[in-house]
Parts: sequence; structure tokens; C-alpha cells
Amino acid sequence: MNYLLALALLALPALASAQSFAPTLPPVKTTSFPQDTVRITQFGAVPDGLTANTKAFTDAMEACSRKGGGVVLVPRCHWRTGPLTLRSNVNLHLAAGAFVQFSDNRADYQLIKTNWEGLDAVRNQPLLYGKNLEMVQKGRTPEGEWKKLVASGGFLNEKQDRWYPSEQSLKGTTVKEAGVLTPEKSEIKDFEDLKDYVRPDFLVLDGCQRLLIEGVTFQNSPAWTVHPMRSQDVTVRDITVRSGPYTPTPTPWTSNPSTGPWWKAAPST
Repeated sequence: MNYLLALALLALPALASAQSFAPTLPPVKTTSFPQDTVRITQFGAVPDGLTANTKAFTDAMEACSRKGGGVVLVPRCHWRTGPLTLRSNVNLHLAAGAFVQFSDNRADYQLIKTNWEGLDAVRNQPLLYGKNLEMVQKGRTPEGEWKKLVASGGFLNEKQDRWYPSEQSLKGTTVKEAGVLTPEKSEIKDFEDLKDYVRPDFLVLDGCQRLLIEGVTFQNSPAWTVHPMRSQDVTVRDITVRSGPYTPTPTPWTSNPSTGPWWKAAPST
């Protein structure tokens, strides 16, 4: 009893010390954008859910950036686009009800040098990409579906329990550290035979400062969904990530749903 009492008395100062400790963290620098607003429709964007509006998005952000920054407004509607590169001091703002659908054509995504799980690597460019920017706002397959996939073409692995849409996608599973830059493979061209395997992330902000990601829903990313890396003063508020049933890492920051599709698993037996 005395021994337990002594332990309790020893623990009390430690508990009091922990409760009185106040971490001294540096304040987060928030974003502030000019009020100048341009609409993507001013640059030829067509809201029919069919037309590729990549150029309109890009031209709108570029024009806004040249003026010193501001807001690029995406009105309520269904917009199709290819991958986009964000700009400094630009608030890409989706109005309530705006739906931006990215291309499912793998040829639209170019290989770039980037970082993958802490390693210098080559990947397909993300759906939304920013590098060295400042102030940017912004399972198992059912049996019936599995049979349709196999009948549609594509490739199966040796165990016949994984489906891939192309030979490149399957080949990547047989290569150790596929996509990782090494002294022997140091150029983007060295990875062209694995292009379909190195899936694009949804949003990557690399080496950026003063970022705001707020009030937006990300759905069906081919790889990681929201990936601010090597960045400072990042504010993430009220976002939603909707992942498909084929993700090996079902956390909000590392979701791997099935857009593409890039691979699918056979139904469990």
C-alpha cells in the first residue's frame, strides 16, 4: 500500500507539469487574396460536361496571376478538364454546386520528377499541381463487375486476382521500387515504359507557402488525394474526401480510389 501511495505521489508533480506546459508553436501565416475576380467562362470554358476546358482554366489562372493575383471563379455547372497547374496568389474558387471532372485519358498526364513516400521519383503529373508557390487557396470488386472487367480486356497478374488496364500497369508491379529515381535511372524517359503504373495524385502542393484548402470535396483520386509536401503554413478546413472501394490506404490524406481505373482486385472467395 505504501509503495503504491509513493508512486501516486511521484506521479502528481509530473501530471501538474504536463498540464501547465504550453507549447510555443509559431503562428500560421494565413492567406489573403486581391478581390479581382475572373470567371473561367471569360476564357472560353463550356459547361456541358463534355468539352475539355483545360486551356480555359489555365488561361484564367495565368491572367489572374499576371495581374498580381485574385480569384478564379468556377461557376455552378459540370466542367471537364485535363490536369491543371496552379499559380501563386490565385484563389481557385468553386461556387456551390460546381463539379470539376478530370480527364480519365492516361495520355493527358505527363511524367514529372517529384517525390513519392520520401523518395525522389517519377510519377504522372497530379490532377492539380503546384510547386514552389505562395498563397494558394484552394476494397474488393463485386463478382459481376470483375467478370465485366476481365471480359473487357486488360491484363491479370500471375495469381489472376488483380486486373490492370494496360501492359504497362501490370509491368510496374514486377519492378522493384517502380518510379524511384536512381543513379541508373535518373531521367523521365527512363520510366516511359511504366507510365500507366505511376498513377497521378489528385492535389500535390510541393515546396509551397501559405496555403488554404477549404470547403471542397475530392472524389475518386487515382492515388494520394491531398498531398501538401515540403510546404509551410498550410491550412486545411472542412474538406471531404470520397474514396472508392479499391484503396489500400483509406485515410483522408492518402486515399487511392479507382478513377481510371488503374487496377482492381478480384472478389474475395
